[in-house]
Amino acid sequence: MSALFRKVDCLSLPVDDLDQALAFYRDALGHTLVWRDARAAGLRLPDSEAELVLHLDPRPAETDLLVNSVPEAIARITAAGGRLLHGPFAIRIGLCAVLADPWQNPLVILDASAGLLRADAAGNIIGRQNDPPPH
Repeated sequence: MSALFRKVDCLSLPVDDLDQALAFYRDALGHTLVWRDARAAGLRLPDSEAELVLHLDPRPAETDLLVNSVPEAIARITAAGGRLLHGPFAIRIGLCAVLADPWQNPLVILDASAGLLRADAAGNIIGRQNDPPPH
């Protein structure tokens, strides 16, 4: 049987001011901006493929785990004794769900079924990696 979790996708942190958060994490702590929109920004963690995601959404800090397929992962986790708390729901890159293991530890899973985000040199989102190139 193959491992369910592929990698840590991101550490996601709520902030109340995206510009101030970027001043702290990017400017003062040295993390490079990967992408940004009006509600969130992704910063590079240099020794990892994971990102530090700063967001304005009203949800707590979380560690997101990448899976191949959220529906398949939900089925596997619940069959093993975990339980679904919320979802699945659509996110920009695919699907997400919040589950709990038998010890009530949160498991936030996501897949990239809609395609990873593509950004220009300034970090502005310009589409998805699956999108055809602009003409």
